[in-house]
Amino acid sequence: MFLRKRLVMAEKAVVIYSGGMDSFTILNKAKTEGYELYALTFDYGQKHRKEIAFATRVCEELGINHRIIDITAINQLLQSSSLTSDIEIPEGHYEAANMKSTVVPNRNMILLSLAIGYAVDIGASKVFYGAHSGDHAIYPDCRPDFVHAMNKVAKLANYEPVDIVTPYLNSDKTEILADGLKMGLDYGKSWTCYNGREKACGKCGSCVERLEAFAHNHATDPLAYENS
Repeated sequence: MFLRKRLVMAEKAVVIYSGGMDSFTILNKAKTEGYELYALTFDYGQKHRKEIAFATRVCEELGINHRIIDITAINQLLQSSSLTSDIEIPEGHYEAANMKSTVVPNRNMILLSLAIGYAVDIGASKVFYGAHSGDHAIYPDCRPDFVHAMNKVAKLANYEPVDIVTPYLNSDKTEILADGLKMGLDYGKSWTCYNGREKACGKCGSCVERLEAFAHNHATDPLAYENS
């Protein structure tokens, strides 16, 4: 009598993957947890595509299904942000009031809605995205109240319920990096700077927070910076 081995299919999950430091960590974290991953990178008309190029290379290296979705048409509706318009990108820490100009109106609700639709379409039960506590000060769509509300909606909007997973919702950038370093991740494969020049500027809020996280972890950022 032959015993048939039961094949267990890996659970599918969608990852909103910008190519930045946080989503790079989440992508790898989800991969180590055994999910069959489908990465989504959105081109919404941001000032540069450097993060997208980094995301593409990482997904190719890891053999992850990756789609770059062109939603640049919405850019004309989101001109109040310095990330999607001619407004100059501010310098300084995220806690500074001037950093509010980097808020893209309703961005995460838009991206999550598309990712949830994709998850339902391919039979995925989860959508991962990189909300974390370091963004709570100026980004309303990274705060726990928003995430919990969207999770309720995600379970009501379709016949198939989808969970929104935010592993680092209550962690800051330092803690995220610490987790990634434990996994042995190479952060030279992520791009954080709001400017898309050859080297990271080291002055925008995203760079400042990234460098601060490396300093707190007593580690050296592998990216090259203009001011170093």
